[in-house]
Amino acid sequence: MSDLPRPRDRRGRAWAMTGWLVVALLAVSIASLAWGASEASVFTVLGKLWRGEELSAVERVVMVNIRMPRLFMGMLVGAGLAVSGAILQGLFRNPLADPGIVGVTAGGSLGAISAIVLGSLLPAGVLAVTSGWLVALAAFFGAWISTLLLYRVATRDGRTSVATMLLAGIALAALAAAISGLLVFRASDAQLRDLTFWSMGSLAGATWSRVLAALPIVALALTASPLLSHGLNGIALGEAAAMHMGVEVQRTKTLAILWVAAATGLAVAVAGGIGFVGIVVPHLLRLATGPDHTPLLPNAALLGAILLIAADMISRTVVAPAELPIGIVTAVLGAPVFLWILLRRRGLVGLE
Repeated sequence: MSDLPRPRDRRGRAWAMTGWLVVALLAVSIASLAWGASEASVFTVLGKLWRGEELSAVERVVMVNIRMPRLFMGMLVGAGLAVSGAILQGLFRNPLADPGIVGVTAGGSLGAISAIVLGSLLPAGVLAVTSGWLVALAAFFGAWISTLLLYRVATRDGRTSVATMLLAGIALAALAAAISGLLVFRASDAQLRDLTFWSMGSLAGATWSRVLAALPIVALALTASPLLSHGLNGIALGEAAAMHMGVEVQRTKTLAILWVAAATGLAVAVAGGIGFVGIVVPHLLRLATGPDHTPLLPNAALLGAILLIAADMISRTVVAPAELPIGIVTAVLGAPVFLWILLRRRGLVGLE
């Protein structure tokens, strides 16, 4: 028993990891701005600015209008997906929980597919107002509507059943997939290409306007996430034990569901389908520093941002000048880790 790490030691190790993750985030951010299909580099730009020289048009466009928005969007999406996964794993008390498990991702995908396939049927005035934003708005509201339906089904007499929410989420995801299939069947060849590329995820559509639109939602959610830490720590011991500890279980569940809906809906809206971030990041952090959600949630945000920025850098350089969908990269990186998690839970893989 003396060899087991004490809670205070684990928390100190977790906060030490926070510092290392901040350093890693800075390093991968600089690398993302430095390398790409274009020869423009952050080092060249900083050198010219230091010497008081003018930037070329190509350098200005590549650095300011392409790479920097992608960098910040990758931070927002990666942090949102990772923290959503950590919250759901704490809520379900299952390390294999993921934002897609409650049907939020499926609802957002259905909204985006509907916009791509049926968007041309909207009045010209509506199309003019939502130009460039239609798919993102549809995905975001699709995620929110699915979450509201899920919450209504799972809540009775002011209490939300996590088991009912899980089962309802599976049913809702199946229904959304069926409707999406019907829409795909109706789609034209051009729309099918758009659907295929969108479903695999990409940050190619990142712009400063989208970053500024997404920033308040993610910032509000990340600011509110520490409020869930105590409640999730209590729920980890069981709902009855959490109530005896003074945790407002229903309030924690409601905030958690709303948080996941906002963050996942935003991620689906701006980046499409990106998998494994919400499963892999929280689980790796729990193995390294323990289950305490107080340091876990901010660390998940940092590691999620690092992972997605690195995946985006790989996606736009490995087959340059073409671009590999980022969902493929996260699947290649995350699927082996996910399989290892499954094997470990079955006792087939050790911790050595």
